[in-house]
Amino acid sequence: MTEPAREPVVDIRDLRVTFATDGGDVAAVKGVSLQLLPGEVLAVVGESGSGKTVTARTVLGLLPETALTRGAVVLRSKDGATTSDVVTLSGGDLRRVRGRDVAMVFQEPGSVLNPVYPVGWQIAEGLRAHGDVSKKEARATAVDVLRRVGIPDPEVRVDHYPHQFSGGQKQRIVIAQALALNAGVIVADEPTTALDVTVQAEILDLLRRCRDEFGASIVLITHNMGVVADLADRVAVMYQGELVETADVATLFAAPQQEYTKKLLASVPKLGQGAVRARDRAARRPAGWADQAPVVVARDLRIVYPGRFRQPDFTAVDGVDFTIAPGEVLGLVGESGSGKSTIGRAIAGLTKVSGGSLQVLGTEVAGLGEKAFRPVRKRIGFVFQDPATSFNPLLTIADAVAEPLVVHGRAGDTDDARGRVDELLEAVQLPKEFGDRFPHELSGGQRQRASLARSLALQPELLIADEPTSALDVSVQARVLDLFDELQREFGFAALFISHDLAVVDLLADRIAVLHRGRLVEEGTGEQVLGDPQDAYTQRLLASLPVPDPAEQAERRARWSALR
Repeated sequence: MTEPAREPVVDIRDLRVTFATDGGDVAAVKGVSLQLLPGEVLAVVGESGSGKTVTARTVLGLLPETALTRGAVVLRSKDGATTSDVVTLSGGDLRRVRGRDVAMVFQEPGSVLNPVYPVGWQIAEGLRAHGDVSKKEARATAVDVLRRVGIPDPEVRVDHYPHQFSGGQKQRIVIAQALALNAGVIVADEPTTALDVTVQAEILDLLRRCRDEFGASIVLITHNMGVVADLADRVAVMYQGELVETADVATLFAAPQQEYTKKLLASVPKLGQGAVRARDRAARRPAGWADQAPVVVARDLRIVYPGRFRQPDFTAVDGVDFTIAPGEVLGLVGESGSGKSTIGRAIAGLTKVSGGSLQVLGTEVAGLGEKAFRPVRKRIGFVFQDPATSFNPLLTIADAVAEPLVVHGRAGDTDDARGRVDELLEAVQLPKEFGDRFPHELSGGQRQRASLARSLALQPELLIADEPTSALDVSVQARVLDLFDELQREFGFAALFISHDLAVVDLLADRIAVLHRGRLVEEGTGEQVLGDPQDAYTQRLLASLPVPDPAEQAERRARWSALR
């Protein structure tokens, strides 16, 4: 007997979304038709600007007033008794649907959770909005749902504020908000983008439980194809507002039909790809390279943050030893709180060294004052994680790129430095006309290229890149990584590349150092550290990394569960 057809819980029919802008109407979604079945995880993938988030937000009616929506988005209640076309709903009808029938897990929990209210109050707020619930009942439900999403000591932590939780715990709280009213559909918009691989694995496991234990159907928006392979049942690929391919997850990865899908999958960095690049870099190095003095030498490096309000001191870096040779890329990996960004900031003179020795470009940093460190800093470039927040929104790109030249006396003003700025923009494959634009007028990938240009303005001998690709989709990430490799080859700078993505580090680094709770637990080439990890923590880190292959990922998930 054939299995009876299941009624979709979300049925999107010929959806078209247009945004009114000062420059004219922009068509973001162009005739998309898509269904979400009961108990299914549907991944919607595509690069930035493909329309995937806009499509998903229509399920909750969360588009701005400038959006004109045509078509239908039919949402079925969890009990199957009623259906609603979200496109036609407004006001109170939309409020009744949100939370009860469909809930959303947003990309950045720090911007979703209100910093002035305890998390328990924020979970209870949704309960109160949908019914006459007493404070006692609301609190009991909040405690229960926090326990179910894995927050320790929920009876106590229900009264804590968002800043008292880690990034992964805040994402769990946002998921708890979505589960509080037992919504039948959860829309998860990039729920693991800013999380390290171990926390990411836990969040994916939690989303899997939302489907298996709570009966939720999930729309997963992501650019991480490893996450898709790990969690999704079916995949919809979008490009420039159109749906280009839909298939079950095994078929899509094994035999993609559309050229864009093939390019998207080919852009995903994979473990093991870095060995060839490492050999190429080694072959290009001049004779006697290994005998040159290192640009960075850390010996028993300690960095301690003093406690406040009678809290004990926190040791962020505890007795770390490493070196970076001229022209070498050292990849620094580890989960959030491991101390990797702290080390990067210490090298740049932005964080004080508490103990041990840290020599940067021949200068001992420990105990060095800001004025004495300034000549060293101009020999260092820094690429920040989020280019959107590292650029002054009031300055043009040319002003931002010229700023290091002006600050260090290499140019009088932006006009004086414009020739050098144009050279740098062209070096990072941006048209020089982009110098007259403001940061908000560039895409995420373009802003990160401009950030690279700014970091190279003073021709640094050492470049520190702190999670420079974590917020980028795979196709843009691939272009930025290729560009970083080309620039490193052309300019010959040494680099500390900080990331939680092991495949990215493998692709770029000559050596990899693994940090765990402030200590260096393993160091070596990519083949040594990633091919044959010796430390138990490195093994767990590798097992938690999702790979873009559903069959292999199922095996890795089983290994990760065994190592937890």
